[in-house]
Amino acid sequence: MRYRKLTSDGDYSFGAGLKDFYIDVPEAVAQSVQTRLLLWLGEWFLNIDEGTAYMLGIFGKHNKTTADVTIQDRILSTPGVISIANYNSIIDPVSRLMTVSCDLNTAYGPTQLQISSYANY
Repeated sequence: MRYRKLTSDGDYSFGAGLKDFYIDVPEAVAQSVQTRLLLWLGEWFLNIDEGTAYMLGIFGKHNKTTADVTIQDRILSTPGVISIANYNSIIDPVSRLMTVSCDLNTAYGPTQLQISSYANY
């Protein structure tokens, strides 16, 4: 698996050749999961069926169990992910922030992931 690295600002890295890519390492899978979780369902105009169903299964009138199932399904459907270990999520209804942290077993070894997403409605 080859995955272009992101800068600290979340942009693609360019200008360093192959050093701009993760190649067959757990970090490639973790970044793939991160970008998939940050993409909201319907946000990408080229494929409105792609994305995480925040409004349909996480934020609003949904419970934590429904939210966790939605997130875990999205993670497990990411290429390179074998399983999830030590999953934890926190939803703050006041700030409308969801934070997910977990350990992933990938095709290239274990890695950790922590990501936060705001409800932007």
